[in-house]
Amino acid sequence: MDFSSFLTSLGTSLVIFLVLMCLFVWLSRKPGNNVVYYPNRILKGLDAHEGLSGVRNPFAWMREALSSTEEDVISMSGVDSAVYFVFLSTVLGILVLAGLVLLPILLPVAVTDHAVISDNTTSNGTFSDLDRLSMGHVEEKSPRLWAFVIATYWVSLVAYYLLWKAYKHVSDLRAAALMSPEVRAEQFTVLVRDIPPTPEGQSRKEQIDSYFKTIYPEAFYRSMVVTDNKEVNKIYEELEGCKKKLAHAEAVYAQSKQAGKPEGMRPTNRTGFLGLFGNKVDSIEYYTKKINELTPKLEAEQKVTLREKQQGSALVFFTSRVTAASAAVSLHARMVDTWTVMDAPEPRQLIWPNLPKNFYDRLIRQYVIYVIVFLTIVFFMIPIGLISAFTTLPNLRKLLPFLKAVVDQDVIKTVLEAYLPQIALIVFLALLPKFLLFLSKAEGIPSESHAIRAASGKYFYFIVLNVFIGVSVGGFIFSKIKTIEKDPSSIVDLLATSLPENATFFLTFVALKFFVGYGLELSRIVPLIIFHIKRKYLCKTEAELKEAWVPGDLGYGTRVPGDMLIVTIVFCYSVIAPIIIPFGVVYFGLGWLILRNQVLKVYVPSYESYGRMWPHIHTRILASLLLFQVTMLGYFGVKKFYYTPILIPLPIMSLIFAFICSKKFYRFFQATALEVACRELKEIPNMELVFRSFIPPSLSAGKSDDDQFEDALSQVSRTGSFV
Repeated sequence: MDFSSFLTSLGTSLVIFLVLMCLFVWLSRKPGNNVVYYPNRILKGLDAHEGLSGVRNPFAWMREALSSTEEDVISMSGVDSAVYFVFLSTVLGILVLAGLVLLPILLPVAVTDHAVISDNTTSNGTFSDLDRLSMGHVEEKSPRLWAFVIATYWVSLVAYYLLWKAYKHVSDLRAAALMSPEVRAEQFTVLVRDIPPTPEGQSRKEQIDSYFKTIYPEAFYRSMVVTDNKEVNKIYEELEGCKKKLAHAEAVYAQSKQAGKPEGMRPTNRTGFLGLFGNKVDSIEYYTKKINELTPKLEAEQKVTLREKQQGSALVFFTSRVTAASAAVSLHARMVDTWTVMDAPEPRQLIWPNLPKNFYDRLIRQYVIYVIVFLTIVFFMIPIGLISAFTTLPNLRKLLPFLKAVVDQDVIKTVLEAYLPQIALIVFLALLPKFLLFLSKAEGIPSESHAIRAASGKYFYFIVLNVFIGVSVGGFIFSKIKTIEKDPSSIVDLLATSLPENATFFLTFVALKFFVGYGLELSRIVPLIIFHIKRKYLCKTEAELKEAWVPGDLGYGTRVPGDMLIVTIVFCYSVIAPIIIPFGVVYFGLGWLILRNQVLKVYVPSYESYGRMWPHIHTRILASLLLFQVTMLGYFGVKKFYYTPILIPLPIMSLIFAFICSKKFYRFFQATALEVACRELKEIPNMELVFRSFIPPSLSAGKSDDDQFEDALSQVSRTGSFV
């Protein structure tokens, strides 16, 4: 890529962003689009524009985002969203403080070194203008390299300071949320797994009740035995589907009365596969009949499930959140593979099929999944390396000579050089997150938030190893294969220079991510188009219309690893090619601004973990910092700098810092501190409501009394004074 191609890609990305921002300003002011641009406010019962000046000033959304407080974010989208902004602002702070020192010092040091025309290019081409601004332009063994040594230390020390402050701040946010006087069901509940076989003469509920009643005689309320809900869920989902289809058919019939004949036209459907085959029937009559058949079937299956499909796991409820917090971290049995007790997640987070999985099953599954992830990372390196190698224009011309006539056109050539490798990589990576989430759930993890954290970790290591290292090394090996064949001993030096050679690829990658990526995020063009298509052609009821515009959450499982890739790229190139720092600042600054708007107005959290993602984010920032420090050690070695060993303390300092943070802060993110749990509540909790909030919908549907749980739930305190 030459300098003109880089400027073209940057300019094109900026133009796309400005167009998308103008579309957002225009489209978000139309009342018919409120449910796409303000769904969070609407779902909370607020007027889309109440208290906002966006209808008058097209750029007021920026001022509203900038003036919003952390309390505003927490009230609209929860603690997890606030913690995500702590992450963004922390990285932004590191890059700003690093840039204030590195840019005015390192750029002049590099550009004024006239003693060498370096082969250590940062661009895989003739990008000489940026070469002169990089460490590659500094002569080997030059005393000027001391400036880059000092810069490496500066970036590291700034990162340590701001990460420490951020960890303490997030810990305070978590404590404040858990000390809230509001009654939260999960704070009075623990999850019990690995329950031993039932003693002779006792039922499962009697076993659990007697065990916990003995240990916690004053605070134990009752228990809920986990059941195998596979069959009852199947019937429940079919019944709910029929209810939706009946409502849809009735709405179509009502519309036909208004549009045509007074008697209307009754809708019909086919009973076969996907409604495409089979006999044609009257939809209203057919779905009414199906509902009448499924309702007693569901009730019968509920009774069978509760009596005969009890599992070796349970939810146990206490009248005190101090007791629940204490029980969640206590050892209840001498053997770790029995009576495992942990804090319960929110009711909406529970992954019910995973709750009964026993200790050894979970352990084996975990190691098997680790092996599968390792193999996935290793084998994905091959296609990603090939993408890096084949999507460069010279290699495409070699491999597909018939394209020469097309790609040699000036306009096409410039666009392909600017975007082709980056777009190919982004599309390829989009296929992975759901697979990794599936693997995480297969480990036996009990909650959605925990599964997302686990998938996020897998995705982070995947993209760092495959995208960051794989792209650099893969493209390098393909381009240097003849050199390696002639002189195999040269591979060490060539590998050491492979990362710097790809600086411009990653410059363009970061620019594409923040201009085009955040432009699409702000404009919400794709969700808008999908919503209007569904509203016009598919939605006939209010429930269907709401389902078409409900936005979902921020998507931490893919968003955080994607951001962490940018952190890794910018850290690793911050000293080698400091010009990347402004790109990182724009990425995280623009991200903070745009996502602040989205969190306050668009996204609706699907769970609340009170900041439990933060220790994982913190660890991965440190992993990126460690990779940066090791990269610098290798690159100073390539520069034959005599004092390279002076950088050896940095990786050691990073490991010590990570250890200290883990020991000081991490435990509180695993469990609730008793000094936090003991705070006063604003009202005595209604334990019956707490209890019922955990009943799965498929077991509570169609029933309002407690008799349906007679054989699966404890009878303790059914008429006691706690309710």
